[in-house]
Amino acid sequence: MRYHLDEFTISENKVCIRGWAAPKSREMTVDYMVLDKNKKEVDVKMSKIHRPDVALELYGVTENNKLGFCIVAPLLERMYLVFIVSDEEGNVIKKTALHFGKWSMKTRSALEKTPILDSYRYIRRNGFNKYITKSVHKIFKTEQNNYFRWFNTNLPTDEELDQQRKTKFACRPKISIAVPLYHTPIKFLDAMIESVLDQTYGNWELCLANGSPDDEKLNKALAEYQERDRRIRVVTLKKNLGIAGNTNAAIKPATGEFIALLDHDDVLAPNALYEYVKVLNEDPGCDMFYSDEDKIDEAGKKHFDPNFKPDYNPDLFMTNNYICHFFMVKKEIVDKIGGFLPGYDGAQDYDFILRCIENGKRIHHVPKILYYWRSHKNSTARDFSSKEYAYEAGRRALQDHFDRLGMNITTHFGPQFGWYSNEYHLASHPLVTIMIPNKDHIPDLKRCVDSIYERATYDNFEILVIENNSTEPETFAYYNEMIEAHNNFRVVYYEGGFNYAAINNFGFKSALGDYVLLMNNDIELISENMFEHMLGFCMREDVGVVGAKLYYDDETIQHAGVVVGVNGIAAHAFSGMNRAELGYMARAVVCQNYSAVTAACMMVKSKLYRELGGLDAENFAVAFNDIDFCLRVGEAGYLVVFDAETELYHAESKSRGYEDTPEKMERFSKEIDRFQARWGEFIKAGDPCYNPNFSRDNALYVLDTVPVNVKSILKRS
Repeated sequence: MRYHLDEFTISENKVCIRGWAAPKSREMTVDYMVLDKNKKEVDVKMSKIHRPDVALELYGVTENNKLGFCIVAPLLERMYLVFIVSDEEGNVIKKTALHFGKWSMKTRSALEKTPILDSYRYIRRNGFNKYITKSVHKIFKTEQNNYFRWFNTNLPTDEELDQQRKTKFACRPKISIAVPLYHTPIKFLDAMIESVLDQTYGNWELCLANGSPDDEKLNKALAEYQERDRRIRVVTLKKNLGIAGNTNAAIKPATGEFIALLDHDDVLAPNALYEYVKVLNEDPGCDMFYSDEDKIDEAGKKHFDPNFKPDYNPDLFMTNNYICHFFMVKKEIVDKIGGFLPGYDGAQDYDFILRCIENGKRIHHVPKILYYWRSHKNSTARDFSSKEYAYEAGRRALQDHFDRLGMNITTHFGPQFGWYSNEYHLASHPLVTIMIPNKDHIPDLKRCVDSIYERATYDNFEILVIENNSTEPETFAYYNEMIEAHNNFRVVYYEGGFNYAAINNFGFKSALGDYVLLMNNDIELISENMFEHMLGFCMREDVGVVGAKLYYDDETIQHAGVVVGVNGIAAHAFSGMNRAELGYMARAVVCQNYSAVTAACMMVKSKLYRELGGLDAENFAVAFNDIDFCLRVGEAGYLVVFDAETELYHAESKSRGYEDTPEKMERFSKEIDRFQARWGEFIKAGDPCYNPNFSRDNALYVLDTVPVNVKSILKRS
């Protein structure tokens, strides 16, 4: 049996223990009991929780996955948590007991809510600068070692490659790989061509356009390769036409149904074409493809800096060409758009892919490292800033894309080289209703409301406070004061018990706005243009929900989007990171699509909120109602946008508190079960805005290099 204790929560004279336990075989079961110091059984409340993430890692399936547990027990001086493993017939095979003391449980509960003491001690001994340097080096080294292990573990075996070569696909399209050449070093040329010759899918042609006709060594090498394999076709140009012109020259003689783009100094994984054709046979409607990629050193031996990408993410692609390599598209689309255009050198791929997407139907992401981008002194893989003109070309490519689509957007340079920020110019000035549930806590509510009135530059809004059983006279005095002072401040009264979903649904009935902004009463506005920015996204026909970036008071991230499936349920992306940190591939600081965002600050089209019946108050009274709503928005065909440029403070759970009573814990456990029952298939498939190669233990975009059953956190009985 393997187990992991996730969390201890202490509340008055109760302790809640959450975790999971899994027997060696799926046919076995694990039960639990708690004993006091005299080994007598203690009466507890216990719930078994679905953990498909654990079941998938341990057993390779997600069925029979009630491996998690939530136990609420009295806080005793000493206690034993007993795991009881039984076989199919119910016979007890083994019992394992864990001993806990009251002091150790309280200590662990406290430490889970505070920074690690070791860091504090190191800072006192060595200073903060040395601590930062040590941490950065440790993180970098760990991630590099993790990726080294991951890469070598996930390479296809010789047997798998042989099997791929023997596969007889029903659909076997010819793929024309277009490569522009210009004074290509022979060692890079050899590596590139050999990687194509090594492909396990054989119906391809390699179309090479040589823009350096005076390069005798290159001409000789190309002639030898043509003699070696008839699938290699070479066009020798009279002069260099630039990267766009040379690529068009490579595409022109192509006879394949698909065009795939490969740079002259890069390398393909041997299964690259096979993986695309496999998808095409499973889903013939796809007309564009891209994969994950990494970088290789000049010698081609060291792999590093992997780019694990999400499935097609329109708003992320409108901030950065994250698709990049290995891009393949139907030739009929290339013919329709006229190939590459001059004037975008350095960002020609960005412009090309944008126009392909405008004219294509479906784009598919293969979450495997299929492309190795060579990093050398002249490549943008080593240093984007070495080609600043490419940054400007990318901005123009994106601006032209918006202009072609008739979107009134101005593109600016973004938070980092290669990333962009888009300014929406609103076509109208719609009313926004801000719905704020509240029970007393007037200092929090006042800070929230004052920040809106004092800082917001948008004026067509109303604040609708949804009062829920306040008892303090100061609360109602504040309401009257605000109603007197502002004609766009209203209060409605919900008299039921605390049910976040029901409260908001009740308030929505009185909302006058074309858009509603769900907001907690412990929010404080930072971005003055919050309404304009969120409306820019939400007013698009393809967008249903927009969320914001939220910080704790200590300037760390509380919310930067939600990843569904982490720990079997969901988690906030980059939670706990410093506000200034970029996150993986700058994803903590750029606007993009997520499967869900938090309702602590969430804008929704009023029409869509009404059509979907609002938040699910029956099944998700407190937790997961916002995630469930966002997933239903996605099912309805709309996008969910995380607006990284709209920033606010959020004192999370300050008003209502944490899940730290037996009643709250029991309700929370039931909501977990309901969420997993409703969205189990989505969780099993993996969040399309994440990447299946990332860990499901957290939402920090950390590579999952080690299976759950051998992680150091696991203990064996």
